[in-house]
Amino acid sequence: MMKFQNPSTGAIQEVSSMAWLWVFLFGFVYFAVKGVWWHVLGWILFAIVTLGLSLLIYPIFANDIMRKHYLSKGWIELPVEDATTNQQPE
Repeated sequence: MMKFQNPSTGAIQEVSSMAWLWVFLFGFVYFAVKGVWWHVLGWILFAIVTLGLSLLIYPIFANDIMRKHYLSKGWIELPVEDATTNQQPE
């Protein structure tokens, strides 16, 4: 799980670590819902040019695509709390 915060509004957006699965299952719809329009167009273009082969390759890069999208817009990546760090010492 990745979390990003908009420094001007304080809004927080979460990106699942399973983004690759959602891109594999739903394709460009995932990017459209997240507002990553260049990758909506890229996904469609690559699917046409590669005759569908890119549908198996594009999901591999989904997490990096989402991280770069938010960071390029000036959002700040927040540390994600691990469940094991919240446990009390014995």
